[in-house]
Amino acid sequence: MRTSPTIPIMPLVVLQSTRLLWARVAALVFTCVAFSVTAHGGYGHGSMYDWCMFCWVFSFITTLLVLMVELLGLQARVPVSWTNFPITFACYAALLCLSASIIFPFFYLRDNRPGEARDHRIASTVFSCLATLAYLVEVSLARARPGEVAGYMATVPGLLKVCETFVAIIIFLFISNPVSYDKYPALKWCLAVYCICFVISMAIVVLCVGECTGCLPIPFPRFLSAYALLAVLMYVTATIIWPVFQFDSHYGGQSRRPHGCQTSSMGLCDWDKLVAIAVLTALNFLIYVADLAYSARLVFVRT
Repeated sequence: MRTSPTIPIMPLVVLQSTRLLWARVAALVFTCVAFSVTAHGGYGHGSMYDWCMFCWVFSFITTLLVLMVELLGLQARVPVSWTNFPITFACYAALLCLSASIIFPFFYLRDNRPGEARDHRIASTVFSCLATLAYLVEVSLARARPGEVAGYMATVPGLLKVCETFVAIIIFLFISNPVSYDKYPALKWCLAVYCICFVISMAIVVLCVGECTGCLPIPFPRFLSAYALLAVLMYVTATIIWPVFQFDSHYGGQSRRPHGCQTSSMGLCDWDKLVAIAVLTALNFLIYVADLAYSARLVFVRT
């Protein structure tokens, strides 16, 4: 009696238990709980509420996408660099959840009476903090180690690019509501600095994720170091100009917090936003300085 040959059945899902996998699963669960609890009983409204919900939902969707691609073994069929894509969006998700963990309680837990809505908001804040921690663990596990061959976005300069673009996005949120750059041409120059550096940094991220760095007419490391130097020079001017034209009484500014801000029970007043822009500008300047140091070292080591 002839026996038919057995045909091996390949599993559709490849599950390898690693610390990186469990960090992603934890981030997926925490972000899901954060936006689900908020939508169920948080009862929030306004632009800051929308921003926090966007942070959690975006992080959840990107993490779910990464998990599905890796569990199904579809990395080779995805039209992006899989050595750069997961860690790039993990870093963005960590920053997004961090911002939501700060903004949500600041706007929606201040002077809030005890009740079911407050309990839901506290739970959302806790799970947002846990999601931030999970994403930071993922970035720590996925980033390149010294001497290891990895994608550019897994290196320190690549992660700094993510931080540069994210800080610029927060600056745009503050500078546009209300519009605070139209009083003097110098303030418009600051806006130009934020926009130019954001566009170029984001273009670098897109080029790396899309594996298109070879399209540049000059070597990629030299382009990075030249751009980092330009960004440092531009940001140092914005770091000086913004506080001078916004807080110096000679230009109609106020060096002290107005009384109206002190009596505000919720949110940030216009003066607080100006201070936040000044602090974020100085922060991005320091990030670009670190980026310049790493990029210059990359060029000199290769040459």
